[in-house]
Amino acid sequence: MKEKLLKLLENSYSPYSNFPVSAIVVMKDGKEFNGVNVENASYGAAICAERNVFTTAIAYGYKPKDFEKLYIMTKGNVSTPCFICRQFITELFDKDKEVVCMNELGEEKVYKVSDLCPYPFNEDDLK
Repeated sequence: MKEKLLKLLENSYSPYSNFPVSAIVVMKDGKEFNGVNVENASYGAAICAERNVFTTAIAYGYKPKDFEKLYIMTKGNVSTPCFICRQFITELFDKDKEVVCMNELGEEKVYKVSDLCPYPFNEDDLK
């Protein structure tokens, strides 16, 4: 997975932050979707690599809980997803699924979804 993420990292469009991110989500049926962060001069219009892969999988017909594992690569430090992405993760993945965060050197940290977002905002909060 490291080599796929490293190659994908080259496709990141991150001229403002200079913080390229690549992501691969693996579905429960084994299908993989790739994504990178895509920035914009209007910073709010940027999309994270993680949300890029999630929305693509949904567009292909996958549903919440069809998501098996997420791999994320950044340059430099091993980083965790932003909180907007964590919200997506808690809605799409089962709590016991893994999120593997790594850098281009292959250093990695593995988290359970429940560890990344122990107090998620969910449908119960909307009642």
